[in-house]
Amino acid sequence: MTTPPYQYRRTVLVEPDWRRFPGWRQVTPTEWRDPQWQRLHSVRGAVQLRRVLGPLLLDHAYAELTADTEQFATMPILVTPQLLNTMVPSAQLEAAAFTEAFLADPLRRYLLPMARDRDPQWPSHPYAQRDSLHETEMWVVEGLTHRYPTKVLAELVATCPQYCGHCTRMDLVGTSTPQVAKARLTLRPRDRQEQMLDYLKRTPAVRDVVVSGGDLANVPWPRLESFLLRLLELPSVRDIRLASKALVGLPQHWLQGEVLAGLERVAKVAARRAVNLALHTHANHAQSVTPLVAQAARAALDAGLRDVRNQGVLLAGVNDTPEQLLDLCFALHGEANVLPYYFYLCDLVPGSEHWRIPLHRAQRLQEAIMGYLPGYATPRMVCDVPDLGKRWVHQVAEYDRERGISYWTKSYRTAAESRAGAEADPGRRYAYYDPIHSLAEAGQRWWRLRQS
Repeated sequence: MTTPPYQYRRTVLVEPDWRRFPGWRQVTPTEWRDPQWQRLHSVRGAVQLRRVLGPLLLDHAYAELTADTEQFATMPILVTPQLLNTMVPSAQLEAAAFTEAFLADPLRRYLLPMARDRDPQWPSHPYAQRDSLHETEMWVVEGLTHRYPTKVLAELVATCPQYCGHCTRMDLVGTSTPQVAKARLTLRPRDRQEQMLDYLKRTPAVRDVVVSGGDLANVPWPRLESFLLRLLELPSVRDIRLASKALVGLPQHWLQGEVLAGLERVAKVAARRAVNLALHTHANHAQSVTPLVAQAARAALDAGLRDVRNQGVLLAGVNDTPEQLLDLCFALHGEANVLPYYFYLCDLVPGSEHWRIPLHRAQRLQEAIMGYLPGYATPRMVCDVPDLGKRWVHQVAEYDRERGISYWTKSYRTAAESRAGAEADPGRRYAYYDPIHSLAEAGQRWWRLRQS
């Protein structure tokens, strides 16, 4: 990349003053720190957004938000006050200037998508799929994805405290939208967990369990703690990763006394068994890293977790420059005790073309951030290839830049392939696709002809 060298400057984290928004002028610090207040006052659409921002945001922006919900959105709108408060964080602006800043805000771009954001010609890639990673095809019991030889993903719940438009699990997570009738988990939570634990007892090759959803913050703590303690009884399990965007979107949840006390109990058992227990969260821009986020991360570490790590997604207009990525990484690592871990290319889900960036740009971003952070805190850029899994972006086997098609290989079988008796085929190639709008005219013409 031909950008100037990044200039590091330590930035002290700031919690923006929520009282700058008309609808929150009377909200007290006690209310703000209450997770129940946060949940009850989350924004679920243009009507609720107007209650908070009122005349600060001009009417056409509310109309654009409504139009996107009605015509394009694959995820329902749900934004916590904590996250909404990080948008246009220093604004004391008149309506026209605030509206312009709000529309350009990086957090707004993926949490409150508007019709103007969508790619007018290619809102979805022709190969986009609702379950883009084919996770449900790899379920060994409902909600338990066994994609890698030694690792599984346990989806305990299909809801989150916040919804991101680029959600990998948009086919299952959240309520239906006018465009998407969601799939549903059918088993009772207790029965689903029993089946998961039974499978893991019978499958000692699995040593690493990612406990996710949805979001763990939406699982009642006693139920989650019970599942984790039973998981820790299995001698084959050596790594447990808890996945919660809410550490960033609803840090108030992870600062509750009941949750921290329970986390400490689980961490003590994990330590006795020498099991690595970590929490994974999801921050995509430095604005979302505030003192409350840092306090929640520190509290989780003090409770005994080995690490708190961040798994972001590379999103156009949000974090697709070296400066944006490094600002975020230094805020996470230097100020909030969160280890930068992965940045994924945005998955091939419907309606995501305006967020996605091409593989070659991810490769350049990886190269551009090298040398600034400690090695252990330098995140890896990852492509999650359908039917294959995670690959570092420089592991691509072949790349047709003109048509935006990359090819990838693997040397192992998934559990589903093993059950079917399929042999690992080192010659098989798995395809991933760049956004069509990023291609030169020859490549775009090739795709147009394929669709005609």
